[in-house]
Amino acid sequence: MLAVNNVLLGLAYVLDTVLELYFWIVLIACVLTWVSANPYNPIVRVLKAITEPVFFRVRKLLPFVYAAGIDFSPVVVVLLIKFVQIGLVKTIRDYALGI
Repeated sequence: MLAVNNVLLGLAYVLDTVLELYFWIVLIACVLTWVSANPYNPIVRVLKAITEPVFFRVRKLLPFVYAAGIDFSPVVVVLLIKFVQIGLVKTIRDYALGI
């Protein structure tokens, strides 16, 4: 049982780290849309390639996130990331620790 708890705890930490990294990628991508970043810059292209498929799915599922010329899909993605971090990751971590 101890091995299963350790695996679950490791899974929770890895999932939390990946979600936190993606949170910062989304924030950086949002900041780059506010400034006129060079679209041919490799870093900008990688950030757009990583975030745009998720933003597209959010826009497709929730068409109201694009209103008055403002795209709110990054806000929805950030809220979903935080929801998963607080709900799922904390639940896995608590279960593994036996709390």
